Amino acid sequence: MDITAVIITCLLLLSLGTRVETRQIALGATLEPQSTTTPAFWLSPSAQFAFGFYPQEQGGGFVVAIWLVSRENKTVVWTAQRNDPPVTSGAKLQLNMDGKLVLTDEQGKEKVIADNSSAKAVSASVLDSGNFVLYNNNNNIIWQSFDYPTDTLLGGQSLPNGHQLVCNSSENNHSSGRFRLKMQDDGNLVLYPVDTTDTATDAYWAANNNNPFTRNLGNGTQQYILRILNESSDGRTMKILSVVSNSSLDNDGNRIIYRATLNYDGLFHLYAHFNNGSIQNLAHWPQVNNMCFVKGFCGFNSYCTHVDAEPVCSCLSGFISIHPNDSTLGCKRSFLKEDCRGKKDSATSYEMKSKENIALVDVPYLKDEMSQEECSATCLNDCNCEAAFYDGKNCMKQRLPLRYLRRTLEKDGSIELPWEVGVLLWKVGDSLSNQTGNDNPVPEQLAIKVTSNKATVHIIIITSIFSLLICSTIVISSHYMYKIRLLKYKRLMETGNLGLNEEVTLRRFSYSELKRATNNFKIELGKGSFGAVYKGALEKGKRLIAVKRLEKLVEEGESEFQAEMRAIGKTRHRNLVRLLGFCAEGSKRLLVYEYMSNGSLGNLIFVGQSQRRPEWDERVRIAVEIARGIMYLHEECEAPIIHCDIKPQNILVDEFWTAKLSDFGLAKLLMPDQTRTMTRARGTRGYVAPEWNKNVPISVKTDVYSYGIMLLEILCCRRNFEVHVSEPEAVVLSTWAYYCFVAGKLNKLFPWEVVDDKTAVENMLKVALWCIQDEPFLRPTMKSVVLMLEGVTDIAIPPCPASNSA
Repeated sequence: MDITAVIITCLLLLSLGTRVETRQIALGATLEPQSTTTPAFWLSPSAQFAFGFYPQEQGGGFVVAIWLVSRENKTVVWTAQRNDPPVTSGAKLQLNMDGKLVLTDEQGKEKVIADNSSAKAVSASVLDSGNFVLYNNNNNIIWQSFDYPTDTLLGGQSLPNGHQLVCNSSENNHSSGRFRLKMQDDGNLVLYPVDTTDTATDAYWAANNNNPFTRNLGNGTQQYILRILNESSDGRTMKILSVVSNSSLDNDGNRIIYRATLNYDGLFHLYAHFNNGSIQNLAHWPQVNNMCFVKGFCGFNSYCTHVDAEPVCSCLSGFISIHPNDSTLGCKRSFLKEDCRGKKDSATSYEMKSKENIALVDVPYLKDEMSQEECSATCLNDCNCEAAFYDGKNCMKQRLPLRYLRRTLEKDGSIELPWEVGVLLWKVGDSLSNQTGNDNPVPEQLAIKVTSNKATVHIIIITSIFSLLICSTIVISSHYMYKIRLLKYKRLMETGNLGLNEEVTLRRFSYSELKRATNNFKIELGKGSFGAVYKGALEKGKRLIAVKRLEKLVEEGESEFQAEMRAIGKTRHRNLVRLLGFCAEGSKRLLVYEYMSNGSLGNLIFVGQSQRRPEWDERVRIAVEIARGIMYLHEECEAPIIHCDIKPQNILVDEFWTAKLSDFGLAKLLMPDQTRTMTRARGTRGYVAPEWNKNVPISVKTDVYSYGIMLLEILCCRRNFEVHVSEPEAVVLSTWAYYCFVAGKLNKLFPWEVVDDKTAVENMLKVALWCIQDEPFLRPTMKSVVLMLEGVTDIAIPPCPASNSA
């Protein structure tokens, strides 16, 4: 009997033994976290699974989840909207009369948890398989949680091509974590850190089209719990990862439930849950005892060492932990990075550090054969080089952040390792944090010797003077405290006059604070139409900031200040530059942002022929990150935000090479139920959508157009309009891109680089061409753009943009 027959037989046997009883949940049914009259969750027929409000152990609040009920351990197997903050006890979850499962928070804001846009649900149920489903009036399933796995697969659940599991942040935090398990389109099941490309460089385990998942259930027959199977769909065969075994019976006839979970440590585990509440770890992949094998187990700029059977994450010299209570989150510089571009001698601000027995499996931007001393010297004098890996022969230059660093102890040298060990060299600079604010010594004691009556008189005089000084100090201090409180009160009144009190919760800086932080606005980072941006430092140099000083303080300047405050003041997203605070004293208006050490995207991609451009994988990652940030503004904010000025100069890159959207001075806020608005023309020539010139209402699709132009510039590392080009047709990039796409000459778009994955290039180009369609209704939403860029949805052939067909 072949393997397929065995699997089918097992499925039939298991399906016969599975309970099919359901408990129907009617329209109007409601859950509340802490109510004496309304339940907090719904149970499956066997009461082994629950769906509803699950209490968070860290930070309090509740999440909407499915969990395995047990006398001793409750195991969450699915979470809705897992990256949203927990809701409070005043929240409500209802299967409303429209057939949608809607979560309403304490403020009355609604979010749809489950819905089928093409069919109406008339009931719901929690199945004994752990699947939450919606039914139509024919009792057919029209939505199920099994189609949207988070970190776990249960019996009967599959992970098809192009889909992935993402682990939890920690054991008790169910938001997205640091690792992902992807079933790739080529049928290979691979483990990666999150926010990486699907390449071998980032992978730390792969099934390689083998089937490592077999497990004997102990009943004399080899049955498969977890398998990679072939599935036919739409005339094609694809690979899926499936938990074949829903459950089995132990020797006492009690049900054993199986689940496969990607743990927060990056290992993929297969578990068995027994009726008595105990849990058995049946197997895990990769099958390693050294957690340093997991790429990304220790975060950026830190290295992993296997000590006493435990992984230890340590910062490199010159770096400090990002989070003092979690060393796995990585490290950041403890010194200020000097901008060495344009300087004749970049070595004076840094010294080189080294550490032996280090393994680095990341792609260098430059590799050359030389000695270790030469490697150290050339990196020290190279403005772009921030670290180098020396393998005994080759010098491999790196930029921050450093990833996947491992250190091998000398006593482990006999162990055969899957990575190459060498010497890591890196730059360290002077830190302003070493400066102290008080250089005056404090005397340990004051000794007064009394030797005579004259000395006694001296003591009385000194004591009187000292008492007078104390009283004077108290009076002066009280006066200044009154002045400070009065000033704070005046500032608070000014904030009220700005109309921002209830809209933003930001730190308020005084003008003198920011003048001191920027050293009297000494280092200018850039200049815009309304003012300049300066580099500064807070907390004695430990925290770098960027201060935007609005100088054109007429009505337009004040309008930009308030627009930027309202637009970004309450937003929180990893791909948006964070606004830290503001200053509003008299006519002075300043905004304080987090500092982006690697400057703007424009400076990275618009470079000369001899300078290094970001590689293809880097450009793709940056494009996806920007799209996620814009999607957040359009679809995930309380009120949709149209940025109105998307261009490479407004995309900033931090020290970890994360792209972040900035400059919200022209942003337009919509009402929560508003999709279009009339407003004056705004934006930058070359990136402005055609509807700006037609005196018609604008929508979020204007940002999509700007993103499409910028996406072409990111892919081709050139501006949309350039006169000095090799072919006349290439003057306008959007026109040239469509011509190359139709003609099948994609290599002409970036002749300096060879990209092996032609399909990826074509897909990125198709996304860009869809975005720059003249008619807004033809452009995709930013959510669709993200899905297309991530390979989740197919991309149709785009028509010629109207401006290119003229």
